[in-house]
Amino acid sequence: MAAIRFSDVVKRYGSGAAANQVIHGVNAEIGDGEFVVIVGPSGCGKSTLLRMVAGLEAISGGQIEIGGRVVNDIDPSERDIAMVFQNYALYPHFDVFGNMAYGLRIRKIPEAEVRARVEKAAATLQLTALLDRKPRQLSGGQRQRVAMGRAIVRQPQVFLFDEPLSNLDAKLRAQTRLEIQKLHGELGVTSLFVTHDQVEAMTLAQRMIVMNAGRIEQIGTPEEVYLRPQTTFVAGFIGSPPMNLLEGRADGSRFTIGGTTLPLPASAPRAGALVLGTRPEHLEVDAAGTWSMTIEMQEMLGAERLLHGHVGEASCTVRVPGTLAVARNGDTLRLRAAPEHLHWFDPASGKRVG
Repeated sequence: MAAIRFSDVVKRYGSGAAANQVIHGVNAEIGDGEFVVIVGPSGCGKSTLLRMVAGLEAISGGQIEIGGRVVNDIDPSERDIAMVFQNYALYPHFDVFGNMAYGLRIRKIPEAEVRARVEKAAATLQLTALLDRKPRQLSGGQRQRVAMGRAIVRQPQVFLFDEPLSNLDAKLRAQTRLEIQKLHGELGVTSLFVTHDQVEAMTLAQRMIVMNAGRIEQIGTPEEVYLRPQTTFVAGFIGSPPMNLLEGRADGSRFTIGGTTLPLPASAPRAGALVLGTRPEHLEVDAAGTWSMTIEMQEMLGAERLLHGHVGEASCTVRVPGTLAVARNGDTLRLRAAPEHLHWFDPASGKRVG
């Protein structure tokens, strides 16, 4: 196993004035044996960052270390990493055993050791009964487990996962997430996992790196990122539905949105223009509440119900139990906001101020 360190890492395509910079001075460290998820929207640079760790993309500036060794100019085959791709990348003419064994055989590992490693990984991934099948005879979930098994038999310092669950249906994705968690618990190998799916990020990560437009917005545990987002981007990206972000002006214990003034349960951190954030589950329907919301739409999701509407001129969503009897669309609800669940952001920079 080995730690990974990013130091002022930059990636540009092209040169001179026409260069397109897609990674802007990334600094981060993944501890030895840690499972870290890089999450962000499409085009934010997360896969590019992973590919630079793998050596599949050249680094334009800064450095990347694996196990204390700078790998900027080291060939991918010499980095002691194993990568699991989104499209499985299995050899169609090999059976499962051959796919898992191929990387070991080209490294001239003795055949007895190859068989032992493959059989051990197959048992771990419940693939033993499938070792003689070709990829075309496997389901999507089975193919993904074969790709994971091929990485495991390498016994690398680092596992790299590039959106490996994107091609699976919802049920298989949930099942495979559990398998990946279990594998990391057993193997303890340093792992870097890239996804655009916040559910995968929240359920898999020991820590998360949230990226936006080639920059790191926040690093922290899933709990830290969810409960105390450091920017409006993180607040709006992490959470389903995302945090309500109400833009207005604060004056002590009052917050004005357009022509509507909301009483606050505690004073704002400063006067003037601010963005007030609150999670949908942290707004409580209460007849004595001091906020009001007109219901425009409802989503019944079984165990919970989402109520969508407006507080003043700002869109707002409230999460309530699915069994709660609610008003009809067009009716007005009274809401109570607890002071410990209010978040404050600067509207210009998007950064947290309280």
